Amino acid sequence: MRQKIVLITGGSSGIGRYIGLHLQSKGYKVFGTTRNLENYPEFSDFQLIELDVRDNTSIARALNDLIASEGCLDVLINNAGIGITGPIEETPEAEIKKVFDTNFHGPINMARAVLPQMRKQNSGLIINITSIAGYMGLPYRGIYSASKGALELLTEALRMETKDFGIKITNLAPGDFATNIAAGRYHAPANSDSPYYKSYSKSLAIIDDHVKEGQDPVKVAEMVFRIMNTKNPKVHYKVGSPMQKFSLVLKKILPDKLYERLLLNHYKL
Repeated sequence: MRQKIVLITGGSSGIGRYIGLHLQSKGYKVFGTTRNLENYPEFSDFQLIELDVRDNTSIARALNDLIASEGCLDVLINNAGIGITGPIEETPEAEIKKVFDTNFHGPINMARAVLPQMRKQNSGLIINITSIAGYMGLPYRGIYSASKGALELLTEALRMETKDFGIKITNLAPGDFATNIAAGRYHAPANSDSPYYKSYSKSLAIIDDHVKEGQDPVKVAEMVFRIMNTKNPKVHYKVGSPMQKFSLVLKKILPDKLYERLLLNHYKL
């Protein structure tokens, strides 16, 4: 049986790396992407290729090389993403744009680039890694929530548009997992003269604690493997702590203002 080819954006660290290692152990041929190969001279977990999801020229070059080498692409995992925190009023416009260019436009760019090959194969799977945060507007994480929520909705539309081509598309929304995402996240400065200083500083500490106390990222990798071996994947999947998943149930059944109060209490606002 032919070894299936998997491409994971943002595969050099964090959840992407865990996914790659797990899938490789299951017999898949894994390629991960990074914006700059020079930063990973000793990376040997699986093959890394240079690709920037914000740059269509970079995407085309990398995919052309991959298809020429392997002849096909079975699975695209849109994992590349960046975090951001801060009061919406005080978050620089350039930083907001950067997040959407990576978290939302990046997966669109990748999907548009791989769909012709998958349509030619009459097969393929795209898994968009979103976030449980994308199901609700979280205080001081509104930009991040919006970028991931937008990707969830886009996936719903793209599934219907591509249903006749043998291509499967789904979302996987993780909760908090113990990775290095906090180190790479943009934090709007908590200036002491800001009207948001007290509440933002308090929330930021809680947000960082959530990541530090997060679950083992291998659980996300195991869910990806399950999805890849599901004949007809669902539209949405979630993986996280029982409380995080239960929060989504509460959002569906509680009045908006009551749910908002729960979030305010959770973030001690």
